[in-house]
Amino acid sequence: MYILSVGSWFALRLGVDLMCLFLSAADPVLLSELVCSGVFSAVSMFLNTLTPKFYVALTGTSSLISGLILIFEWWYFRKYGTSFIEQVSVSHLRPLLGGVDNSAPNSPSSSNGDADSSRQSVSECKVWRNPLNLFRGAEYNRYTWVTGREPLTYYDMNLSAQDHQTFFTCDSDHLRPADAIMQKAWRERNPQARITAAHEALDLEDCATAYILLAEEEATTIVEAEKLFKQALKIGESCYRRSQQLQHHGAQYEAQHRRDTNVLVYIKRRLAMCSRKLGRTREAVKMMRDLMKEFPLLSMFNIHENLLESLLELQNYADVQAVLAKYDDISLPKSATICYTAALLKARAVSDKFSPEAASRRGLSTAEMNAVEAIHRAVEFNPHVPKYLLEMKSLILPPEHILKRGDSEAIAYTFFHLQHWKRVEGALNLLHCTWEGTFRMIPYPLEKGHLFYPYPVCTETADRELLPMFHEVSVYPKKELPFFILFTAGLCSFTAMLALLTHQFPELMGVFAKAFLSTLFAPLNFIMEKVESILPSSLWHQLTRI
Repeated sequence: MYILSVGSWFALRLGVDLMCLFLSAADPVLLSELVCSGVFSAVSMFLNTLTPKFYVALTGTSSLISGLILIFEWWYFRKYGTSFIEQVSVSHLRPLLGGVDNSAPNSPSSSNGDADSSRQSVSECKVWRNPLNLFRGAEYNRYTWVTGREPLTYYDMNLSAQDHQTFFTCDSDHLRPADAIMQKAWRERNPQARITAAHEALDLEDCATAYILLAEEEATTIVEAEKLFKQALKIGESCYRRSQQLQHHGAQYEAQHRRDTNVLVYIKRRLAMCSRKLGRTREAVKMMRDLMKEFPLLSMFNIHENLLESLLELQNYADVQAVLAKYDDISLPKSATICYTAALLKARAVSDKFSPEAASRRGLSTAEMNAVEAIHRAVEFNPHVPKYLLEMKSLILPPEHILKRGDSEAIAYTFFHLQHWKRVEGALNLLHCTWEGTFRMIPYPLEKGHLFYPYPVCTETADRELLPMFHEVSVYPKKELPFFILFTAGLCSFTAMLALLTHQFPELMGVFAKAFLSTLFAPLNFIMEKVESILPSSLWHQLTRI
């Protein structure tokens, strides 16, 4: 770099002058010998003989190296989410320089705190089954046929396989041939092999889980799936009544009854979802209510979220409020469906007459304040949802599993509830005007929450496993570019500009550089003159004698 090189030359000359001043005060004989050797004159001659081409080459090489570092840093940041230079500095250079790792626990209490935080992180990043998950054969496979893309990831389908083995199998399956075949079928990775195994089980005897598998994966329409589930329901109810009478006869019968209960609840819930998809919403609501009364302790299926969506479709907002009053409790785990449905009901009371201009003039009324607070509460729980509701980000088919407070949950919620927000006049406008105000109340960098626990840092990794590759995962909080990427980009641009200007206008750049550096070093020259005038001339000589 021409300017930097000229600056180095001036700095060297200044150093030489200071050295001359020091040696003249310390030892005149040594100074005379050094001057006679011609070292200073040789250095000055070398710097004066450098041509502008040298400076162009120097700045060009610097710009090239900075550009290569910038490309590598950007690639590393996009892949790993951190700066390579910062990571190396913290991991390797800091210990060498004697730095202390503040994250290392120094006492039993700190180690206990770390253990508690890690347990909290694991619980927050627990993956839940999507209560509104679609049918593979009738919905997911149709998407694949049309687009050629796979909407489900291997990780998501593997979690479903584990769920099926937990819900639909037990240790005594080997006693019945059909159940033994289905136990192996749920472990198969190949969909066609699973379907073939289900048909083999039905050839031996009627089997509820075999009908479930065919309804989920082989049926190409919801009508076909409903027929298969109705066949499964007859068998499932018979098995449930039989095992209910024998459940207290031993651990084996208790396990069979637990399995038959899971099978029956699953079949009834999917039949209710078939009714909802086929437009028989009131029938679906009745089936869900009956199911929740018959099995009140099976909250793992989250049937109340299916009920909320169906009641919103019927615009039965009073019943929606009654369900929320029961499940929006501090002791129960929250979800985007609970929080955003509560916000929708509060917004519905004021959204049709809401105007941002009028609100800024007169202030918010009590009802409007309650609606805004409900929106802020929902956005703090899951900050990814508003962009999907406001159609600022494209939707995809929801996965079979979701991560609460993550992008996967936001997709699953919006996929089914966007129509309900559009149906309430002004609700999306109120959301658009107020949702970003949530982030002013949340401490940054998220060391603590406002109404909920701090936002977990593991959501991005889990969502990338749950969502397909063609979807751009929403990340919160948005990662800022590391300092070294910005610094390298600025250095690369600056040196490239200097190389171009020096090549085009060598004389003008030389004059500019000299003027700039003379101005830069003027305060230093002024200080040196003051020091020389204040200190006695023999001070250095006296100090060397001491």
